[in-house]
Amino acid sequence: MLNKEIISVSLPTLNLNDSVIQTLEMMDEFHVSQLPVVDNGKYLGLVFEQDLMNLPADSLLQAAGERLSKVAVRAESHFIEAIQMANDYHLSVVPVIEQEGEYTGAISATDLLHHLGKLTGASEPGAIIVLEMEQRNFSFSELSKLVETNDAQITQLNTYWDNSTDTFFVTLKINKFEISDIIATFQRYDYQIKYYFGEELYENELRNNYDHLMNYLNI
Repeated sequence: MLNKEIISVSLPTLNLNDSVIQTLEMMDEFHVSQLPVVDNGKYLGLVFEQDLMNLPADSLLQAAGERLSKVAVRAESHFIEAIQMANDYHLSVVPVIEQEGEYTGAISATDLLHHLGKLTGASEPGAIIVLEMEQRNFSFSELSKLVETNDAQITQLNTYWDNSTDTFFVTLKINKFEISDIIATFQRYDYQIKYYFGEELYENELRNNYDHLMNYLNI
């Protein structure tokens, strides 16, 4: 999925003739801490709320021109790059530009999380198993085979290396909730299970949905 495919259409742009107070009001309205500044289709930079707080309310953004950040992602890049930039610079808005600097649009952090959830299968039903192992022992084919022997499939797999503890984690999303047989199989093959969330996760979700409904109905 490319950055240009997930542009947040509702996000506005600014120009250098907008006032500080107008800019702050727009940030408040759209619940963001930054907004892109554009001039004749060219991306000039990203203005941060914190950089405007000490400026006179009626001054123009021209006064903050030197403080504009040039952070942006390319339209043709994968949206994981936008997630990385949002994380590195603590952005609520990630500008998207073409090769020559033309402004394409922007992606909100909320939309990035939404698409990341789709990518990782977070919105799909199923159980989650987190394994802890040495990286050299990681084998997708073996993990898949062990899961499939229990009439299930891995729908998502993510790996994470924790540098602080020198530990390698593998997170599996399974296409069913009852996973006691899969857990037993992993244990039989000496896999270290860090966490697992199966049928009880589904039951808790049902309980939460029920409680929300009862609260809505004032029952």
